[in-house]
Amino acid sequence: MVKFLTSVNYSNKMIERLENNNIEVSQKIRSVFQASYKIEAELLNAIDFPPLKRPLEDYIDSETEFFGYKKGKELAGVVEIKSNDEFTHICSLVVAPDFFKQGIASALIKFVFNTFDSQLFVVETGLENGPATALYKKFNFKEVKQWNTDHGVRKIKFERRIK
Repeated sequence: MVKFLTSVNYSNKMIERLENNNIEVSQKIRSVFQASYKIEAELLNAIDFPPLKRPLEDYIDSETEFFGYKKGKELAGVVEIKSNDEFTHICSLVVAPDFFKQGIASALIKFVFNTFDSQLFVVETGLENGPATALYKKFNFKEVKQWNTDHGVRKIKFERRIK
């Protein structure tokens, strides 16, 4: 399923697999998730936002794969992936607020397309998360479903099929 698991250089910025079972690495991953999800919660007007409640242990024990975009020594963005024979699910894609609007999310999506050999890519976000929705549409993801969550957020699911 995965073409490679090595670092890839994008304009002198590195995207690499993050060893989330290492506590220090998971702390850095969680820090980026927390900062990014605080902004997303505001965009969604969410008072109860489950991603902000995700404990460190969930990152450490996760069976998903994490890839980080490093800018200098800083972890600027992270994409969390679950891939199988049927599809690749982008579980999360987050960028630290200090690194917004620098092409990091786009670089991470390109990395996923170039790394995972799937015919179908799937991602979900909050409907009111305009930046994420615009990003996925830019990469030819198509809306396939909308629904209300039990915590008051309307979500949208996108898919991109590769022929």
